[in-house]
Amino acid sequence: MEPLLTYLAKALVDQPDQVTLRISEADGGQLFELKVAPEDVGKVIGRDGRTVNALRTLLNAAAQKLGQKVRLEILDDRRAPGSPLVPPAPDAAR
Repeated sequence: MEPLLTYLAKALVDQPDQVTLRISEADGGQLFELKVAPEDVGKVIGRDGRTVNALRTLLNAAAQKLGQKVRLEILDDRRAPGSPLVPPAPDAAR
């Protein structure tokens, strides 16, 4: 499954040399953490998350065939860890 996901991710991005995949054990299965160049994150996620959902579907189908459980997450360095997902509201006192 790792070669399949790496191949697909490298085919989607402009900087394939910056594609890295880390695999760890989580929740009774494997967690795949895909990291790409910051400018390529949108290409891997796709419009409304369609591309990443397609990748997850392929990965889950391959895992199911092997009797495994997997999860795919895209790591985004553009957002600092612990920062809110929604930007703070502008200050009304201005």
